[in-house]
Order: sequence, then C-alpha cells, then structure tokens
Amino acid sequence: MEYSHGDSTRGLKLVCKLAVLLSLCAAAASGQLTDDYYDDCCPQVYRIVRSRVFAAMKAEMRMGASLLRLHFHDCFVNGCDGSILLDGSNSEKFAAPNNNSVRGFEVIDAIKADLESACPGVVSCADILALAAKYGVLLSGGPDYDVLLGRRDGLVANKTGADSNLPSPFDSISLIIQKFKDVGLNNITDVVVLSGGHTIGRSRCVLFSDRLANFSATNSVDPTLDSSLASSLQQLCRGGDGNQLAALDANSTDVFDNHYFQNLLNKKGLLSSDQGLVSSSDPGVAATKPLVQAYSTDSRRFFCDFGKSMVKMGNISPLTGSAGQVRKNCRAVN
Repeated sequence: MEYSHGDSTRGLKLVCKLAVLLSLCAAAASGQLTDDYYDDCCPQVYRIVRSRVFAAMKAEMRMGASLLRLHFHDCFVNGCDGSILLDGSNSEKFAAPNNNSVRGFEVIDAIKADLESACPGVVSCADILALAAKYGVLLSGGPDYDVLLGRRDGLVANKTGADSNLPSPFDSISLIIQKFKDVGLNNITDVVVLSGGHTIGRSRCVLFSDRLANFSATNSVDPTLDSSLASSLQQLCRGGDGNQLAALDANSTDVFDNHYFQNLLNKKGLLSSDQGLVSSSDPGVAATKPLVQAYSTDSRRFFCDFGKSMVKMGNISPLTGSAGQVRKNCRAVN
C-alpha cells in the first residue's frame, strides 16, 4: 500500500501529539494523586466520563449505584488499581461478594474506548472507576466532590482477597469496622458515611432472606426489621431463586439523600449490616448509632462527610509513578 506525503505527515503529527500527552502526564506523576492530573494531557476526561455515565443512567437509573459499588469493591482489594475489571481464572468478578452481583463493566468499557480515541494510553482504568463513581453519585442527586487522579492499573487480580477483604452484609459491625481499618479507613465516620452509599441501589433476596424466616429460636423474623417491610419482602422473595431485587433505601430508591439513615432509625434497613449500625448489640454500635442519628437530620453534613470519605477511600494504596501500567483494555493487562 502506498501513502501520500500528507498521510505520513498526519501520522507523524499523531505520534508527536501522543508523545506530548504522555510526557505531560508523566510530568504530573509525582507519586501522589492530584485533582489536576489530566488537565494538560487529557482535559476532556471529565466530559467523556460524565457523558457515558449520564447515558447509562438515563437507560437504567440503578447504574449510578452499580458504578459506585464497583469503585468500592475495587479499592478494598489490592487498593484502587482497577483489578476488579480484569478477566481470567483469578478474576475478582468470581469472588463470592461479586459473582452475579457487581455490574457496570460495559459502561467502563465504553468510557475506556472513548478515552483511548481521545487520549490514547493516558487515562487509567482505576481513574475511570473513581470518576464513574463520582458521576454516579452526582447524577443521583448526591454531592459533587473533587476526585484525586493519577492512579495506574494493577497487573494482577486477587479473587482470594475479594472473598476475605470485602465487608459482607452478614458481618458483625465490629468486623466491618475492622475491615475498614485494615485498608486504612480508621475513622468510624468512614464506616457509617460510606454505608450511606446504600441510599441508592438494590440488593438480592439471598443477601437478606435470613432475616425473613427462621431467624432465631425465639423469633421467626428479625425483630429489628419493621413488620410491614418484612411482609412485603417475604412476598417478593417467596419461591424465587434468591436473585429478586429489593431497594436498599425503601421509598427513596434512586435518589442520593439521607433517607437511608431515617430508615435505619425506623427499623427499615434492608441488610443486616445496615440495620446493625443502630440496632445491633455489637459494641461497635455505641460509636455508629450517634452518627446515623446525626445524618438522619442533617443531609448537608452527610454529603460533606461522604465526599471526604470517598476521597480517602480512593486513596487506598494507589499505584503511581512508574508502578503498574495504563491498560489499553480494562479487562486485560497490556
């Protein structure tokens, strides 16, 4: 095949442009995350991510919660390195907390494809997860917080870590607090306010049906679950395969607000780990319950603290500088 002089000139310009973009990002890579990391090398990153998240949520509002959960489940395993996106035999997607549960991978793929067209080899999958979570929250009516950027992508998944490190709806409050501490989130505020992310999204019957029947020797139904809510959930889950969905925040399903905390005070938390923040006999409740009470009446405080804790969570063991890589395809290493 023959090329004209114009073709070779355009190709050279493209190569040079890419080299400039990569050098600008390399100059920004100081080993710490910053809020202006892509300002020079890919300033359109925010518009591209927001546009794709907006389209996905327009098609299915629940996607905002799914993208938030993807970021959370990524950061608690290997740090915020995009490892949850990797396919393969050791994929975190097959871990018990994620299998048939985490979703939104196609949205991340679409964002990555757009960014590879606009800024090839520049924006990491780990950063895409962080930004997609931000816009999932914001477009659900939640706070607009600054996302620190500059993460690079990990080279390995960790299914075993996903099985053991992620907080479970069946965990005690003390164990959940410990799992947060294990990743450097040492403040009880982080536990309660990030649990408040359940103000949006849904959960499968298999994760709460133990509260609906044969709960204990003295109670058929969990006594910390509102009786009318219990009846409606029993109808929903009866005879199914455990995959029927219920709103995590009844009567405010897709709106990011402080209604979740009001529900907990009225025994309407869906998951045992949510209701346990106020109703459990666990010693950790002495610290969690006052925060639930505070957030239930002060949405501004909830929004402010949520943004702060999301930034802290997004800073769990990120790969920076020359560590890791920027994947071209979020599902596989380069």
